[in-house]
Amino acid sequence: MAEKIQNLGNVLARCQLCPRRCGVNRLGGQTGFCRAGLSPRIARAALHFWEEPCISGKRGSGAVFFSHCNLRCVFCQNACISHQGWGKDISIERLAEIFLAHEANGAHNLNLVTPTVWTPHILDALDRAKAAGFSLPVVYNSSGYEAPETIEALAGQVDIYLPDLKYYSERPARLFSQATDYFWHASRAIELMAAQIGQPVFDGSGIMRRGMIVRHLALPGLLEDSKNIISYLFHTYGNSVYLSLMNQYTPLGPTLPPPLNRPLPADDYDRLVDYAAALGWENAFMQEGSATVSESFIPPFDLTGVD
Repeated sequence: MAEKIQNLGNVLARCQLCPRRCGVNRLGGQTGFCRAGLSPRIARAALHFWEEPCISGKRGSGAVFFSHCNLRCVFCQNACISHQGWGKDISIERLAEIFLAHEANGAHNLNLVTPTVWTPHILDALDRAKAAGFSLPVVYNSSGYEAPETIEALAGQVDIYLPDLKYYSERPARLFSQATDYFWHASRAIELMAAQIGQPVFDGSGIMRRGMIVRHLALPGLLEDSKNIISYLFHTYGNSVYLSLMNQYTPLGPTLPPPLNRPLPADDYDRLVDYAAALGWENAFMQEGSATVSESFIPPFDLTGVD
């Protein structure tokens, strides 16, 4: 499938872009678990300053927020676009224009946010943009729940992988994201990403030009699960990849199940930081103080940069 993934007809007639392998005919109007259709749908395209410092830098990361997602995380802060699919359908030509506009606006990189179910469209748009002179590093910013063929198809097209590694255990993955097999697939996808990218490379200003940062959002009640992830990543990759350990979880909405209906205890995050340091993590981003998410931290999905 990898060599054919840019052919929309071959891929979307029986969609298997992610581990769910729904097999639906998106060309014929069918939708699978993610509910994505035929044309790429995005909700915002703008400079973004809230990523890791080596991604956002001073000029910002050229973020493109795609609608629809192959996970259904009950705590998602972008649920209006990931779950509900809010956004606007655009052409591949327009997507290429957006990529070029980010470069013209001085972005450090092109940041593809939740791109998985739109991978063939993105690859086509990248080819068109590069033919017109596009040269920014490409960041693949995903949930980590990826099919190996999709990651293989990105070789030579992606410069920086920015995957999540959300869960180690099956139970929280099933309860909170409807993906019991999350770690099995995500860990293998990250292995492929690491093999593609190799050692991290930075420019003279400390901006990452090539490499991988694995994100983990610490969740309340899952301290041991987080420790298992931190340990797994360190013992598998050492400091050849970067760890981004985030403490910004805040329950948004009244219907979250326990233990997600309360904020992350500050002591839990401190324990995770100490645990990572004791293992020997050096290439790691930690958040100091309270980084609690509120409504004001969610980007306005108002079609900025889309039209």
